[in-house]
Amino acid sequence: MDLKAGSRLRSVVDTTEVVVVRAPAGDVDLRCGGQPMAPVGGDGAQAGELDPKFAGPTQLGKRYTDDSGELELLCTKAGDGALSLGDVVLGVKAAKPLPSSD
Repeated sequence: MDLKAGSRLRSVVDTTEVVVVRAPAGDVDLRCGGQPMAPVGGDGAQAGELDPKFAGPTQLGKRYTDDSGELELLCTKAGDGALSLGDVVLGVKAAKPLPSSD
């Protein structure tokens, strides 16, 4: 799947929806719950089942990123499946510390 910033995607196995904030160039194997994600508003019935290896909550309002930082997603609807890039689960992006006011 070729991703662009601003694209909206949904899970086919649970209620998770995300917005792409930053996308790497080229083809990306983005999954939720172990199944490939689909565009929001696309052909749309739920299909497949949640893979137990990729079970884990996706939290509303959290940003998920890969280790390189080239892919960043914002969760707009929470769900039961973990976001992954292929077989590698994406982590929650940590907040940047604020500068000291001293």
